[in-house]
Amino acid sequence: MELKWLEDFVALASTGSFSRAAEIRNVTQSAFSRRIKQLETWLGADLVSRATLPAELTPEGISFLPVAQSAIRTMQEARAATQAARPQARPVLNIAALQTLTVTRLPRWLEQLEQHLPTARTRLIPDRGGIEANLDALVDGEADLLLTYAHPYVPMLLDPRQFDWITLDRDIILPVMAPEPGRKGSMTCDAVRAVFAGTAQQDIPYLDYGNASFFGTALQRLFARRVLPRRVMHENAMCIGLRALALEGRGICWLPQSLIASDLTAGRLVTVSSDPQWQLEIDIRLYRCRAPQHQTGVTDRLWDRLQGAAISDSPAGRRG
Repeated sequence: MELKWLEDFVALASTGSFSRAAEIRNVTQSAFSRRIKQLETWLGADLVSRATLPAELTPEGISFLPVAQSAIRTMQEARAATQAARPQARPVLNIAALQTLTVTRLPRWLEQLEQHLPTARTRLIPDRGGIEANLDALVDGEADLLLTYAHPYVPMLLDPRQFDWITLDRDIILPVMAPEPGRKGSMTCDAVRAVFAGTAQQDIPYLDYGNASFFGTALQRLFARRVLPRRVMHENAMCIGLRALALEGRGICWLPQSLIASDLTAGRLVTVSSDPQWQLEIDIRLYRCRAPQHQTGVTDRLWDRLQGAAISDSPAGRRG
């Protein structure tokens, strides 16, 4: 059981509306409804009647409400007392980041961060493997900042009135494969390039991200616009895992240029199409929540300094 489930339930009880309570809790309605259901599953009882508008508490929900309110107060008081008793520590900046960015962008960005905030230390919240799950870390307050990709093909379900973002950099996602097929009878580079060029019709061996990850969502939109005959050989939401398979010659894959720059230079991977329509230019963004309870002196100082370095054509080079 998590404290945020109790806080969600209290917000729902006070508003009688899933949508309004989700807005107050700075979370999407689907994520909010899922967490209420998780609380009900943990308790083994329905707390809310979903057949009425506004939503009404069940008898079990009415009985549980003062228990939830008391538990929240107890935990808040315990946290405040514990923090007051601790000696002053270095401020911690909690950062959620996509796995690929922890390899390609985070180390260099941390060097810049140390220059801006030499007294702060950082803590990484690992990639949770899906767009909504990674956003939840920011929305729930577990993360102060979210380092992620952005592209028009992938909707970011964040209210621009409640979240700021800054574009730190850009990258290009390229279709690549090993120069030699990994097994006898597999497609050669020339054969794959002919399919991309539209001069051949043959299913290419494809390494897929699935539908939940950022790249998987973006590529599904790309394939909806441009037909590419393909057969899925393997599915993995993580770029690093698909890169390893691509290096073995198991199929083609779209990978960030920043991740495979040395592979391209050394000839371990080659691009299979130079057509810009088969490439995706993506932003690398840093997000934060504007809600007062999510902001700290550390994030405010960092944000003010980073804005000056934001890519100028980003509408968030200002504040959001």
